[in-house]
Amino acid sequence: MTPERVDPVVPTATYRLQLQPAFPFAAAAAAVPYLASLGVSHLHLSPVLEAVPGSLHGYDVVDHARVREELGGEEELRALAHTAREHGLGLVVDIVPNHMAMAPRHNHALWEVLREGPKSPYARWFDVDWEAQGGQMLLPVLGGPLGSVIADLRVDGDVLRYYDHVFPLREGTRELPLPQLLDAQWYRPVWWRLARTELNYRRFFSISELIGVRVEDPEVFEATHAKVLQLLHEGVVDGLRVDHPDGLADPDAYLRRLHEATDGRWTVVEKILSDGEPLPASWPVAGTTGYDALRHIDGLFTDPAGFGELLGQYRRFAAPQADRGGDWAATVRRAAYKVLTHELATEVDRLTRVTNRLCAASPDPALRDRAPWALRTALQELLVRLDVYRPYASADAASVVTEEAAAEARLAFVVPEEAGAVDVVRDLVLGRASAGPDLLEFRARFAQTASALRAKSVEDTAFYRHVPLLSATEVGGNPGSPAVSPEDFHAYCARVQRDWPATGTVVSTHDTKRSADVRAALAVLTECPQRWADVLAEVTRAGEGVPDAQLAWAAWQTVFGLGAAAEERVQQALLKHVREAGLFTSWTEQEPAYEKAVAAFVAAGPCGTPGEHVVALRSALEEHIRANVLGTALVHLTMPGVPDVYQGTEGEYLALVDPDNRRTVRFPPEDPGDKDAVTTAALRLRARRPAAFGDAATYAPLTAEGPAAAHCAAFVRSGEVVTAVTRLSLRLAEAGGWRNTRLPLPPGRWSDVLSPEREFTGHARVEDLFERLPVVLLERVAAE
Repeated sequence: MTPERVDPVVPTATYRLQLQPAFPFAAAAAAVPYLASLGVSHLHLSPVLEAVPGSLHGYDVVDHARVREELGGEEELRALAHTAREHGLGLVVDIVPNHMAMAPRHNHALWEVLREGPKSPYARWFDVDWEAQGGQMLLPVLGGPLGSVIADLRVDGDVLRYYDHVFPLREGTRELPLPQLLDAQWYRPVWWRLARTELNYRRFFSISELIGVRVEDPEVFEATHAKVLQLLHEGVVDGLRVDHPDGLADPDAYLRRLHEATDGRWTVVEKILSDGEPLPASWPVAGTTGYDALRHIDGLFTDPAGFGELLGQYRRFAAPQADRGGDWAATVRRAAYKVLTHELATEVDRLTRVTNRLCAASPDPALRDRAPWALRTALQELLVRLDVYRPYASADAASVVTEEAAAEARLAFVVPEEAGAVDVVRDLVLGRASAGPDLLEFRARFAQTASALRAKSVEDTAFYRHVPLLSATEVGGNPGSPAVSPEDFHAYCARVQRDWPATGTVVSTHDTKRSADVRAALAVLTECPQRWADVLAEVTRAGEGVPDAQLAWAAWQTVFGLGAAAEERVQQALLKHVREAGLFTSWTEQEPAYEKAVAAFVAAGPCGTPGEHVVALRSALEEHIRANVLGTALVHLTMPGVPDVYQGTEGEYLALVDPDNRRTVRFPPEDPGDKDAVTTAALRLRARRPAAFGDAATYAPLTAEGPAAAHCAAFVRSGEVVTAVTRLSLRLAEAGGWRNTRLPLPPGRWSDVLSPEREFTGHARVEDLFERLPVVLLERVAAE
């Protein structure tokens, strides 16, 4: 048995590995010597519990009590932990409390519920509305309406089969004629298209293949966390990443229970913070997984004036309607309305039923006589006006569902008295009505629906419609205002060091729509919007074969960001792009003719001869792309927080949206370059000087002096380490370079970590600091 670790361990840096059957625990163990040499303190593993066979990600858990056999099982996980420990590394694992796979043949708990119904001991596990659909759980698995596919359903002993699907039969029903047999079950197989409006179980967003788990129930928490807690307490695992806490009924209570159960182990949560939104101060976690850091780092290398010019070029080129990609806020609002009435229609129906029941039974006359349609309208009008993912029990809901939003929502009603439904719903959200189980359920469902709406309308729709700068359409990003000034960046870092010094930070993950290096290249376009427009004019001069101009703009930027690459990768990413955008095709209403036109355009244009002009522009700007790539990496690795290095990103890593960013990588890399050197130097420095970066560390901006001061972003950690990077290097070159700009270093003698023979003191010339690379990492080697 692996020795137990008693004291909670805070990582100095983590390295994320995407486990899958092609990269199991044994493969991770083989990579340990190399990964340890980088300087990280912990391996960060994607979910390790039993998942749907063949899963490439592991978020579709089917059994919380077992470590995944396809990865090597618990024995190989413990062997990996042992090998890691021998090399000075610990393990952090990703857990998925919000949902499980809707795969009865693999999910024993779900199988029992389908067999025994709401009286099953496992019924409390799943978030099912048994009062709807006649007490049957809808299973949207059929390829067409029942009448057209009933011949494909067959009874086989005690199970019902439909192609690869297998369902248990309720006791005593196997001999019934098929139509009566279906009516007698605790579930009802239905046409998959009914999921949108008829489903009666909570999903992960709009994904019917993942069913919501009621982890707020103490018994369910214990059953679904026992194995992970065992691994923690036996020292196999040191810390946790919590996937999608916003889907939970009560994230506050869940995180308190998890904190107590883990004895306060280092835990970060995948909480997507909107611009300016704080993490709830009462949450007993180390912080977020780090998408807020990503937004600030990317913004530092984005030219605000140039973005405005690029936006203008995009509008002239693509001519999008304001609410279909032309204006960010309008695009988000329209997408939100569509998602509520389309993809999340069944969630809105359930929320409306809860609201109506609450009002009808309320002892407060002010809540009575509210028509269901009015309550639904009020709910929708308030939900689309939320600027964050959801309200929390521990925070002021009035700052999320604001009076300003309510005033706008009332305008949707013609009769003023009917507009009172808005005030009723808002009061319920704020908890101003009489307390009781129905109110608790309402507030939980409102928050869960809000988080699903935000994810689907912003990340999965508007990000694919408003595309002037693809690097800005990233998880946690603000495409309407993507640039971050050095002053705002330093203020953010100071807050992180003060409030959440052990939070996670990332720039690339398994969920980012483009890797950090692709985004770094795209950000250069904000420094040369006219050059970009000129190249587009050249490659689109013929004007033939373009299915729509917004897609064309995004396709050309995709090739610019990625560079020369296999056409298959670009085609796959852009097919996902147009389906997510939902303007001319979608995942559920596909338009084959349009998709065929997109594929033909991509092959002939961005991936054809015209695309060579875009790749040539990228080559001409390589020096400035390199400055962004190295600057992003170094800032990420030395700013406040615990940096997470995504697999393969210690070196150049060019990837698009999943599954492209989940490919297996080679350890060690074949041809390490400058980015590998910068990454390794920074990680080893963190390991060597942990106090300079930890909880008690300090963060202070360093301000350059001289004509090009705005192009040098620098900070000092604990008076011991200095990071300095070049920002907006193309603008810098056009303005004449550094021109004797200097960086006043703190007292002492400072050595270049990558080239220790180079030392600096006092007011160092920035040109000398950046003589070899456009970034520099210094450590103090002697006092004055």
